[in-house]
Amino acid sequence: MKIVFFGCTKFSEELLNALIDGGFDISAIFTIPKEFSIKHNEKITNTNFADLKYIADKEEIPLYYVNGNKDLDTYENIIREINPDIILVLGWYYIVPKKIRNLAKYGACGIHASLLPRYAGWAPLVWAMINGEKETGVTFFKLDDSIDGGDIIAQEKFTIDYEDTIKEVYDKATKKSVDILLYSLNNIKNIKFIKQDKTKIEIYEKRSPEDGEIDLSMPSEDLYNFIRAQSYPYPGAFIRTVDGKKLVIERARIED
Repeated sequence: MKIVFFGCTKFSEELLNALIDGGFDISAIFTIPKEFSIKHNEKITNTNFADLKYIADKEEIPLYYVNGNKDLDTYENIIREINPDIILVLGWYYIVPKKIRNLAKYGACGIHASLLPRYAGWAPLVWAMINGEKETGVTFFKLDDSIDGGDIIAQEKFTIDYEDTIKEVYDKATKKSVDILLYSLNNIKNIKFIKQDKTKIEIYEKRSPEDGEIDLSMPSEDLYNFIRAQSYPYPGAFIRTVDGKKLVIERARIED
């Protein structure tokens, strides 16, 4: 099986290493710089960035950098020549156009850290924790022109324990993602695509470090969830001091 891999986060790094350890053939890696542009030339900094170059160099895998959807289009012929069985989109920030997705036998497939159609869009784990969810999961699905609305291949649930921070939840999501990915790829001839009900898709907006400012008028339970959802390795929830500086709150507890 020939795989083209798209990724640029620590999540991508974990899954790429799992694929290599599992003996899968990675024909090419496409990644995004830590600082990159999206629509209207808005600049974004990837706070969860992982440099995949060291893996590419070690494994002698061709590596290509992408900075915009138009930039991705320029690699169409390279992907066509590879003739991949599947394109894996794992920790990515751009919509993969149809003409790229169609270059692979099984299309382009990704893992979203929620139980789709819930928590589609940006930062699904952070939003789930902010909203006080006690359970979430991961979804392996086929990409289409919508935002996280493609056909579902498999899903796995896990709990969000009361004392979990975003790091623990992120680690749980990563472990489940490795399991679901390896199982699906090892049984790829038997996978079935289940259509989503697109009317039920919940799309959440992207978050920036400034969205971490704490509103001290929030109920204590909401404050607790807000703080733990944005703790390390994310920039953190914060209050502003009288001189305007940020004071990041990494941990909190509720007392009677």
